[in-house]
Parts: sequence; C-alpha cells; structure tokens
Amino acid sequence: MADSIPLNPVRKNSKLITYYNAARHSRYSLEDEPSNLDEMPLMMSEEGFENDESDYQTLPRARVNRRQRGLGWFLCGGWRVLCGSCFDCLVRVFRRKKTLKARTVWLGCPEKCEEKYPKNGIKNQKYNVFTFVPGVLYQQFKFFLNLYFLVVACSQFVPSLKIGYLYTYWAPLGFVMAVTMAREAVDEVRRYQRDKEMNSQLYSKLTVRGKIQVKSSDIQVGDLIIVEKNQRIPADMIFMRTSEKNGSCFIRTDQLDGETDWKLKVAVGCTQRLPAVGDLFSISAYVYAQKPQLDIHSFEGNFTREDADPQVHESLNIENTLWASTVVASGTVIGVVIYTGKETRSVLNTSFAKNKVGLLDLELNRLTKALFLAQVVLSIVMIALQGFVGPWFRNLFRFIVLFSYIIPISLRVNLDMGKSAYGWMIMKDENIPGTVVRTSTIPEELGRVVYLLTDKTGTLTQNEMIFKRLHLGTVSYGTDTMDEIQSLMVQSYAPVTSQTSTSGTSVPSGTTPLRKTQQSGPKVRKSVSSRVHEAVKAIALCHNVTPVYETHASVNGEPESAEADQDFSDDNRTYQASSPDEVALVRWTESVGLTLVNRDLASLQLRTPSGQILSFYILQIFPFTSESKRMGIILREESTGDITFYMKGADVAMASIVQYNDWLEEECGNMAREGLRTLVVSKKSLSEEQYQDFENRYNQAKLSLHDRGLKVAAVVESLEREMELLCLTGVEDQLQADVRPTLELLRNAGIKIWMLTGDKLETATCIAKSSHLVSRSQDIHVFRPISSRGEAHLELNAFRRKHDCALVISGDSLEVCLSYYEHEFVELACQCPAVVCCRCSPTQKAQIVRLLAQHTSNRTCAIGDGGNDVSMIQAAHCGIGIEGKEGKQASLAADFSITQFKHIGRLLMVHGRNSYKRSAALGQFVMHRGMIISAMQAVFSSVFFFASVPLYQGFLMVGYATIYTMFPVFSLVLDQDVKPEMALLYPELYKDLTKGRSLSFKTFLIWVLISVYQGGILMYGALVLFESEFVHVVAISFTALILTELLMVALTIRTWHWLMVVAEFSSLGCYLASLAFLNEYFDLSFITTWPFLWKVSAITLVSCLPLYIIKYLKRKFSPPSYSKLSS
Repeated sequence: MADSIPLNPVRKNSKLITYYNAARHSRYSLEDEPSNLDEMPLMMSEEGFENDESDYQTLPRARVNRRQRGLGWFLCGGWRVLCGSCFDCLVRVFRRKKTLKARTVWLGCPEKCEEKYPKNGIKNQKYNVFTFVPGVLYQQFKFFLNLYFLVVACSQFVPSLKIGYLYTYWAPLGFVMAVTMAREAVDEVRRYQRDKEMNSQLYSKLTVRGKIQVKSSDIQVGDLIIVEKNQRIPADMIFMRTSEKNGSCFIRTDQLDGETDWKLKVAVGCTQRLPAVGDLFSISAYVYAQKPQLDIHSFEGNFTREDADPQVHESLNIENTLWASTVVASGTVIGVVIYTGKETRSVLNTSFAKNKVGLLDLELNRLTKALFLAQVVLSIVMIALQGFVGPWFRNLFRFIVLFSYIIPISLRVNLDMGKSAYGWMIMKDENIPGTVVRTSTIPEELGRVVYLLTDKTGTLTQNEMIFKRLHLGTVSYGTDTMDEIQSLMVQSYAPVTSQTSTSGTSVPSGTTPLRKTQQSGPKVRKSVSSRVHEAVKAIALCHNVTPVYETHASVNGEPESAEADQDFSDDNRTYQASSPDEVALVRWTESVGLTLVNRDLASLQLRTPSGQILSFYILQIFPFTSESKRMGIILREESTGDITFYMKGADVAMASIVQYNDWLEEECGNMAREGLRTLVVSKKSLSEEQYQDFENRYNQAKLSLHDRGLKVAAVVESLEREMELLCLTGVEDQLQADVRPTLELLRNAGIKIWMLTGDKLETATCIAKSSHLVSRSQDIHVFRPISSRGEAHLELNAFRRKHDCALVISGDSLEVCLSYYEHEFVELACQCPAVVCCRCSPTQKAQIVRLLAQHTSNRTCAIGDGGNDVSMIQAAHCGIGIEGKEGKQASLAADFSITQFKHIGRLLMVHGRNSYKRSAALGQFVMHRGMIISAMQAVFSSVFFFASVPLYQGFLMVGYATIYTMFPVFSLVLDQDVKPEMALLYPELYKDLTKGRSLSFKTFLIWVLISVYQGGILMYGALVLFESEFVHVVAISFTALILTELLMVALTIRTWHWLMVVAEFSSLGCYLASLAFLNEYFDLSFITTWPFLWKVSAITLVSCLPLYIIKYLKRKFSPPSYSKLSS
C-alpha cells in the first residue's frame, strides 16, 4: 500500500547494537514474544522474520523517542512542562484525595457510620465568591493577545512612557473584560440556580418517629429514603421495599447511561417480606457495600439481618441498586443510602470536557506572535536610525506602545461575535431543523474536517430492529414464509379435549409427543413442526422483556383490583427491555401466535394461539454482559414440573457451548453478510437433582466477598456444556434516511470515514457495504485476529502490500497493534479510503480519535447517538451528537447536536465552509486595520526625526476601531464565496478548505504588504499635499484612511448582502456627522473646501485603485476553483 513509508529507523552501528541488545534483555524479559521483535523493521518479509537475520537491528522505540533535555528544550516549551508539573504537585499536596473504602451501612442509622462521607449536594459551579474574579482573569490573560494588551495598558501609568489618553488603552480592554466577566457571571448564576433547584428537592425520609421531609442535599449515608413514581433518585441506594406486589420496579436510566429502555430492579427479599414499612426499624440489619467505583453496570455487596436466628444473609448485585440521577418509572420505592455526593456513580462518571480551541484560533495566535516580533523589530529599527541617543531604552518602550495597534484588541471581540453569528445561522437553517450549537467557539472546525469517525447503531442505522430470519439448520424461514411458522404453531397448540391433566387444564398437543420422543432416545430425528415449536417457545421464554400495561382511570385508584383483573389486550401492552433486539424477538413470537402476557420476578405467562395461558416459574436468570456475550434463564413449567435451562447469545460465545454441528458457523456468516444481527438459541433439560446441586453452589458463590464475579461465572459455566442447538435468529437494523448519498457526498469532499462500532465483524462489514461506506468495487482487507507481537508483525506486513482497500479490524486486534506498532498501524490505516473497527469499547473509540489527531495533525470529527459515544465525541476536535433512540446523552455532550445523520452534509459543506472562510477574512481584515495605522505611524515618526509622538490621539483612535469601521468590517460574516446549492452539488470544493489556504503565512504576508503600501501612500500623500498647518495632515490622512478602509471592505466582499450596503453607508454617515464635533482634531473651515476634497480623493484613489486592478487581473487570468462554478 505504502511501500515508501519508513516503518522503523534502521541502525547499522554495531556498538549501539551491542549496547541496546544488552539493555533490552532486562527490559523485555517478561514479554511473551522474542525480545528482538522490538528491534525488527516492519518491512521484513516473512522469511526474514523466521530467520531473525542479525543485520536487521534497530533502536528500541522507547529509546528512540527519548529526547535530550537541554537549554534548547527548556526555552522551546520545556519551561511550560516544568511549571505544569510543579502546579500539579501543589494541587496533589493541597487536594489529597481520600482513599475510597468498602463500608458497612446500618439501616436507618446514619450515626453508626464509622467514617465521614461527602455531602449529597450537587455542585457544578466553576468558581465561588472569592475565586470568581481571579479565576476569570486568569482564563483571559493566559492568552498571549490579552496579556499583551494588559502590559501595554499598564505601561501608560508610567509618565515617561505615556503616549496618549489613558481611556484609549483601558476603555477597549475594560470593555472586553466586562463582557467576558458578565458572560461568565451569567453562566455561573445559571449553574448555581440549577444546582440549588436540584439540592432543594424534598424527599420523604423514614425515621423511628415516622416520615419527615428532607432536602436532597441533607441526605446522609444510612438514611431510609422514600422515592415516588417519576421522582429522581437523589443518591446511590440499595432497594429495600416497593409498593408493587411483585417486589420489583422499573427505573429510567437515560440520564445516566443514555439508554431509553427501562431497567427492572429487585427489592431485597428479607425487607420486602416485612409486614409493614415501620418494621424496617424493628430489625437489626446492615448492608455491606464495596468501595465506590466507576462501573455503573456492576455492584457487589451483602445484606445481613443480625436479630434473626439463624442470621439472614442475602447477596446484593446490580439488580438491587438504585443509582442517583435515575428516575422511578413504576410504584413507590424505599432505599437505604450507601453513597452520596462525589461518591455516587453518576458523579464519578462525569468527565469534565476539555475546553476546545479551534485550529483557526491557534493559527491567529501564531500570527499575533509574529506581529509582536515585527513590532519589536520596527521599534529597534527606529531607535537605531535615531542613533541610540539619549534615554534610548525608554524611547524603545515608547515606540513599542506607539506601534501597539499592530495587534488590534478588537480581533478577539470581532471573532467571538462572528462565532455567535455563525451559531445563530446554523440553528436558524430551515434545511437542518432541530440543530443546536452547544459549543459556540469552534464553528470553523466544521470546515476543516479530514477524518469523520461515526458510530453504527442509531447513527448510520435507525436502531429499530425487525425480525427477518429463523434458521433451524436444515430449513430457513424468511419474511415471506412466516405464515408457515404461524400455522405450525396453531397446529402445535391445538386443544385436544381427550388429553387433560390432573388439574383439569388441557395440555398442548405439540408438547407431549415431543417429550416422549426425547425419552425414547436422543438419536430419533425430530419433525420440522416440533423443532419450529421448540425454537419459537425458547425465543418467547429466553429474554429479559417485561410486558407493561397502562392502568386506566376507571380502576377507582385500587391497584390490587388492577393487578387481579389485568387487561391483557394487545393494544394496551408495550414491551420494556434493555435491548431493542430482545423486544424485536418477543414481538415476532407474538406475531406467530405465542404471546408474552405477564412477567414478574418469579414467573412469566405465555398465551398460545388457542388463548390458553402457559405459566412458568423463573428459578434463575443470568443477564447479558459484554464479557459473556450471552444470557440464560432456568424455568420450571407449572403444568409438568419440567426444569429447562435456555440460553441465547452471540455465535462466538455459543459455538463452544452447543453440541457439535456443521452449519452454525456458515449460516452465521451468511446472515451477517446480509446485514443481520445474529443470535444463537439453545436449551438443556435439567433433573431436580442437577438443579438443586447447581443452586447450592450458585448461592454460595453469590455470597462470596472476594472474586465473586469469577466464582459465579465458574458455577454457571458448569451448566453451559453440550447444550442442544435450537435455532439461529437474524434481526435487521434499518439504515437511516439518506445515509448512502450523505456518505458519498462526504467521501467526494475528501473526508475519510471510519466506522467504530461495538457490533460483530460480519454485521459491521455488511453495513459498511450496504451504506456504501465501502464501494462495491473496493477490496476489503479483514485484519486476522491476533494476540501477540509476532502475529501483529506478520499481519501488518500482509496489510502493507494491499493497495487502495478498506480495512476491517476488531477491537482486540487493534489493541495488540497499538501496543507494539502504534505509529506504523496509524500510518497504514490513514492511507485506506475507509476503516471499520468492530467490537470497540467506548474507551477504544476515544483512543482512536486521539491517535488520529496526534499522528496526522488533521481535524477529526466524531458523530454518535448513545452514551457509549460520549467519550469519542468529547475527544474529537469537533463532536456531533444525534438525538436518537438511545437518549440524549451524546447530543448533550456534543459541540453540535443534529436530529438526523443526513444533516451532517449541509453542516460541513455549507456552514463549515462559510464559518471558516468568513472568520479567516474577518481576522485578517481586523489585523490589516491595525497594521495600516501602524505603517502610517512609522512613516510619520521617520519624517519627524524619529520622534515617538502619536499621529492620532484620543477619540480618533477609539472611533477608528469602533463606530467608523466596525460595522462594515463585521459585515464580512455575511459574505459567501459559493452558494449553498453549489457547495452541496460540488463537494470537491471542500478539499481546498482542509489545506488551510484561506489563512496562512502567505495570505498574511499579502495583507502585510497591502497595509505597508496603503499606510505609506496615505501618510506620504498627506505630508506632500498638506498646506500651512499640521492639523491638515491629520484631517487629510484620517479621512483618506476611513475611505480606504470602507473601499477595502467592498473589495474583499464576494457576495453582497443588503446589510453590507447599509453598514458601509451608515459608517460613512457617522464619520461625516462627527466631523462637526471634532474641533480639536479638524479645522472645520478647511475640511469644507474643494482642496481638501480633491486631496483626499486623490490619496484614496492611489491607495485603492492598484489593488482593484490586481484583483480584476487575478480573477481573469487565475480564477479560484469556485469562481468557475458560480459563473
């Protein structure tokens, strides 16, 4: 692919080889691979790899990257590193974090707590009363631009350095600081009010004397808190009791993990069984909770009741927890508080996003430093021409202050106002409704994107699952043959009156012959009908879905009667589960006749096509985890007493669990190529003895305090052997609207798209093809699964030989590559037209974004819709969130929020282009406005014997930067070089933006030359043409300067807007009107004469006409790419 890439530096120096060979044995002795891999060039062939040829020796990476730290390093930024380290040390000393420990919490007795725990108050404020002013000032003056103005303004208090009136320096700086402080103060007050509102929410607390109302911020560890339906849970709690009879409740977690599906939570059995709520104080019980940690999906603890004989011990897991910031969705719950404030899961997982600074701001900062250098050099030249006479050092400082207008203070104000204007335009665009700009400081980044990293589920796809395929090994059913399954199910459950059980209920005819067949011998081949029946029954039973029924007002407020008389009608039922795949499967079983009608903690009921209800007792449930990639359930059928263990999961996890078969792997691959998400379903019949033995071992493992997770997993795995494979299901996730044309548009714009997903490799590859992320004709290189450095070495060599092909790699292989060959891998991957990373964790997604930013120095943009995409969105230069099925977490954490993926095309092509082009023009023009007046000052001083005397004083300088030129210059934010329709029709125009040609040292130097030329003409012209009095020089040159600036704005504009015309004429009107009041600067009798008019016109013409001619010739003989389209 890229034969020219030097993948590792080769050293032939034998002395170095000996030295490093000696050093590396100690360093890499613990590695699983031969240590010489570290020194081997990646370009080696497999033969060379096997032979380990000795002349291929290189420096170890860690030693190559070590820099010499000398004086040069210190001056070129090392001082910053050292200062930062010292500051971090001080912070660590003053803010020593308390080590988090496990705890024992007594029910309703906060006073028994052994340690002091943090307050439960929410605090999102950045500052307090004392730190506000110093904090805001530090944030402002850490930028070179603002610090420079502060130093210049302070210098005016020294009499010998004073140049003009104090207000000409302090008024603009004071205005900028006042605006900034006001904005920060408003944000801070809003944060305070939001925090106060949350902290003041009232909750009922149970005490020995009954219920009392407490504020959220006053809740302590050990308190028993009552939380009503639709109320926010104020702290991390263990679920003790609920008003629901089944001992469980639903909570909404979208503010915690971004998922919109409800989660089922289970009360502690011992406390739920107590006759009354008040009995919680009559027992002596405590909860042992592990130390606070980040993981919101796991918890280990124990509940112990001491006053019982024998003592009652119950193991606690994630199902017994109620995390803060979640909302109770059903019933009323009582919980004991175990973590408060900073120790809650939601606060521990809150990552404060770094303040993002746009590339354009960094480029302008560099240009500002260049201007400062020019200013110092110009001042030194002036002193040198003076001959270093008298107090030359003082004069040097006076010249530096005189030329301080080279760096205009209005630059930051204009750009910030411009950014706000772009944000307003984006939000008002009718073609992308619902778009929100959350970070107003980086709209220009949208015009510089080179890498777009996108999530798959919910971003490229709709996250709406539809059941498409059922495969039984020998027969496969698709959407067009589902009616066959329906008729088979009707036959299986046809009521047979002659066959009745002892209880008098009819037994389904499809199940009895099935059991006889099983008992008669395992070799007997089952009929298709019985296999379909078993598969559908397994899918209907093996899940975590709960049917929810809306309670109607007609129940007279009696929940008991509602539960006894439950309305099982189909139109009143909705399904709740943590995965949309599971809901799709249960909806499908309903469509073929087997309906889930009721479920609680201990049982579930199915309705057959004939209307009969089948009841099952839930003995155990093993929820799905990202590590196990499977979920299981053990059920006892009420009518027969049979115990069955059902399990479903990903093919990679289930392949080793099910009995040997010759079709599973092939069919999983086929379904994945169709873009379907596959699940393997299996079952195992258990005898009573087998189950009792398992239950004893399982309960023992659940009470373990050390390595509980491993012990529980080991016990469950003892069951997961030789399971009977029932079927393979395929569910489709449909593509979002207009994904294909949008991706094609972005690809044509030169943007490289990487898809990062947690889904399996085959599905990710298929979606990449169906969405045209990878074109049909393009080759795909699937990176082999690797686990060691040697395998990574060989696989990267194989990949390097491929040309122009898309890369598909799994998260595990990526981890190995990045451990050993980070630079080489990124270098090769960046040459691919598209990259798909599957089985990616959220942290890996963020790591990939950071790697691309570091290695390529290009702008990255991340787009996602779920809580798992937040870290990626925050790590990218520009984060875009989609309000999707998975909640609003990604949208709230992003810099820009959109409602559909297709809107990203317009956001980048139109708004990104306009923001960047306009800001580049605005920034350079504001600089030109400062440089032209400094050039005039230089000419003036050199003519008058290098005297450090200001040319314009007082109001003229303030007026020049504000009312006379501000509106025309700021009107450049309305300019556009290409119409939006053209930008979308020809996305290739976007490629030019990523090269950064609109604002570079070349364009900057052109503006410097223009400023020097115009400043020289204006000043020399005024000096040549002025008559008897010096005041005429000021009048002629200043009027010509204002006219020149207005004409230059007109020259810069590419597309006129009516507001631009208004700004030009209103500014000119303001200047002409103010002439009557500026008696101390202008001679009114002179400025109303013809000589004044023709002199001003002549100077203005000479300063502007050549530039208009050059612009005309350039457009004629070397037009920009977009001008050909617009013509």
